[in-house]
Amino acid sequence: MIPASAIARSLRLYHDPARRPLLDAFYGRFLQAGDLAFDIGAHVGDRSASFLRLGAHVVAVEPQPALQRLLRRLLRGGQVTLVQALVGATPGEATLHLNTANPTVATASTAFIAAARGAPGWEGQRWDAAITLPVTTLDALIAAHGMPHFVKIDVEGFEAAVLCGLSAAPRALSFEFTTIQREVALIALARCVALGYAAFNAALGESMRLHFPQPVAAEAVAEWLRSLPIEANSGDIYATLEPERLLA
Repeated sequence: MIPASAIARSLRLYHDPARRPLLDAFYGRFLQAGDLAFDIGAHVGDRSASFLRLGAHVVAVEPQPALQRLLRRLLRGGQVTLVQALVGATPGEATLHLNTANPTVATASTAFIAAARGAPGWEGQRWDAAITLPVTTLDALIAAHGMPHFVKIDVEGFEAAVLCGLSAAPRALSFEFTTIQREVALIALARCVALGYAAFNAALGESMRLHFPQPVAAEAVAEWLRSLPIEANSGDIYATLEPERLLA
């Protein structure tokens, strides 16, 4: 269903060997050998591959069948468990909307698709196929695999729903935000506070550079997020129970 050319484009972008030292140095603040990492929305597995290079055990969750097949090849031999499912607030089933020309932005959120329509930087994106998949939760994944030391969440507008399915805080986590759906990130941020996180930082795009020199409170991240121009497009927010991990 997804053309090989679209997957090849993602592989060239995200598995550029020049990026590996940057990824490993950045995620090394969160993971060390023997730790457990969850990669929620693994896509083509560049983050999972970094976690494995750091010596972590990885649970990689990716709902797209074509990308599951790719991950089985790319990550074989590593300490990795692959899960083909969506992650949300409660178990069940949901529809994953596929963008066959750009599998990076498959989403279970129709609100995300509506927000992208006509937005700067999202011109020409089309969600032209759909599949129904099981939905699991972070709590269910923890029950099956153990409490992770770090959770990366990148699920195109479904981040707040994923965090609603978590009832105990891992040592650290990240979730993606977009400037077309800041309200989703603000809800996710509030959920992190409710889970007990008090130290936060953020990074724009694929920069792997923390914005704040010191960890800050959620209110500072929320203010920064609201101030971003729409052209900033996306990035990640980081939360931890150990503030020293978020020093720039």
